[in-house]
Amino acid sequence: MPPGWSERDGHAVLLGGAHRGDVDPAVRTFREGATGGTGTAEGAGAAGADGASGSAPGPANAAGAAAPAGALGATWAFGTSGASGAFAARHTGPSVPLPDASTVRAGSGLAAYLIDPDTVAAPVLVAVEQTAATLRVCDVSRDGLLALLRRGPRNRREAVVVRLADLAAVAAVPVADGDPWIGAFSPDGRRLWLRSDAEREFAALLGADLAPDGTITRLSVAVERDGVDLELLAVGHEGRGAFLAWNDGGVSELEFRPLPAGSSPDGPDAPDAPRDVYAPDTPDVRDVPDDPASRAADDPASRPAGVETAAPVVEAGRDVPLPHEVATRVAPAGPGGAALALSGSRRRPGIWWLTGTGTPFMTPWSSRDEDAVPPGRRPTRPVLHRFTARDGTPLSGWYYRAPGRASTRPAPCVIHLHGGPEEQERPVLEPLYHELLGRGFDVFAPDVRGSSGHGRSFVDADLGTGRFAAIQDVADCAAHAVLAGPADPSRLAVMGRSYGGYLVMASLVWHPELFRTGVAVCGMSDFQSFFAGTEPWIAESAAHKYGHPERDRDLLRALSPLHRVDALRVPVLAVHGEYDTNVPPGESEQFVRAARDRGIAAELLTLRDEGHDFQRADNRRLFRRTAADWLERHLMGGGGGPAPFTPGED
Repeated sequence: MPPGWSERDGHAVLLGGAHRGDVDPAVRTFREGATGGTGTAEGAGAAGADGASGSAPGPANAAGAAAPAGALGATWAFGTSGASGAFAARHTGPSVPLPDASTVRAGSGLAAYLIDPDTVAAPVLVAVEQTAATLRVCDVSRDGLLALLRRGPRNRREAVVVRLADLAAVAAVPVADGDPWIGAFSPDGRRLWLRSDAEREFAALLGADLAPDGTITRLSVAVERDGVDLELLAVGHEGRGAFLAWNDGGVSELEFRPLPAGSSPDGPDAPDAPRDVYAPDTPDVRDVPDDPASRAADDPASRPAGVETAAPVVEAGRDVPLPHEVATRVAPAGPGGAALALSGSRRRPGIWWLTGTGTPFMTPWSSRDEDAVPPGRRPTRPVLHRFTARDGTPLSGWYYRAPGRASTRPAPCVIHLHGGPEEQERPVLEPLYHELLGRGFDVFAPDVRGSSGHGRSFVDADLGTGRFAAIQDVADCAAHAVLAGPADPSRLAVMGRSYGGYLVMASLVWHPELFRTGVAVCGMSDFQSFFAGTEPWIAESAAHKYGHPERDRDLLRALSPLHRVDALRVPVLAVHGEYDTNVPPGESEQFVRAARDRGIAAELLTLRDEGHDFQRADNRRLFRRTAADWLERHLMGGGGGPAPFTPGED
């Protein structure tokens, strides 16, 4: 280990690198011989297998010794007998089999290193996975003995504790998707704080008590909110408090919680209890009553494995008022302070500074898009709509009404679909939406099944054949926009990017009479060609979500819009970055070519020097204006059919 590293508070960096060993950080049990509810590792993912179960050989660690028992073929040992159904269902295997080793796409893998920026010492290797979907070092204990890694494919992320002396993976816990900084060690290294949805529908703050060797002896819920996801966890550099950002229906709520310094059950009045400027005046209010009996025995074998209800002592929090609806990043800075990246529907995104117990104030940093909303026009505040799909599944979305239009007057409406699929539509100032609103279009931005923010079951609802239901959700969202009053049923368009671009193509061929046109941005048109052309690590992660390119070939073909293109009836605009390696440009090119071959108007806008995300301001403006021009042409009477309204009506 580089000199001086153990004294640092130690946020490390992830560096991609060639394979330099076969250190497998996928231990599936809290301790050997744990009893209780078990499930196969199939649903959780494994290094080099991303979820394959069975008798995969255990790889060697950096010293050449065999990996810890249970590395690949072990079973989960969470919960007492009769573990909760939600968790059992999550870890007994999804409807789509997970990929085996390198059968998705061969690649050089990912390597995680620790580097000390204050020295010239060589980086320290922590872990390598040849078929990794993700691999990130999130924290290092202050004594330099343990590292916290985040790994695994989408929807099946894990927090892995690695013992740095021999690079042995000694514990693993399922953690939530979303923000990759999923946890941190306490100052004494005897507790691990995690943002996790293990055995839960919604993510919460969990506390994991650690033995000296890093194994987990107890896992319990520290802070939770009913029906609300913990989406950001930022533990202060001193380890004595944490900022928690909760996602309540797409709107962020931020609080600060003092944390106990270690695994001992010190209350706020104990001699060594943490003190912080955020400590509330009200004494000793606890989320979950502390149960001394649950921690009376020091012998880990005497405690049941799993997520317990008795929590480590965490004091009541202090709410932090936010000037924006959404917090996208929280970075502790200084004693009790933080830098907040905030975004909202009425103000430009920016960085806000929070000091002590005060109110956040804005810094000079702001959005790169200075023309997000034209001068003299106020941003539109969206309205949250809740409704149900045809099969009874709850859905929701944000409706933006074009300015100056009477509330009862039907308007041309663009259904905009986010990417992911695990992203969530949030009430933020989106320049594209305001470009469309300025042209007279309403915008309805829904969350179809597969989106985050609505619980684990909703995220997993589009796995396998569930994706057909997600495509039906798009039609149900359009129907709601019409039935709720604002949208004109004869002037509907569908638009989206990335996975949303896929849904655009799918909606146009599954519901050919519903929309007048579509704009597909960086979307997949054929899952087989997508898997063949995307980055290997993306293929590894996507196989769990969409299906395996070999074992699920028939399903992926049935879900691919390109193979239903004969049903396409309306014009389509495709937009793609020239150097997109997430979704290769060929996905748009082949769909446009197939549409033209069938006599359907189709155009492709290729943005030069762009990848999957459009970074250049001039290209972003070109994209927005080209898309709005296309929609004007095809929704305002210039499309493939007669105008559905008389000239001059709008």
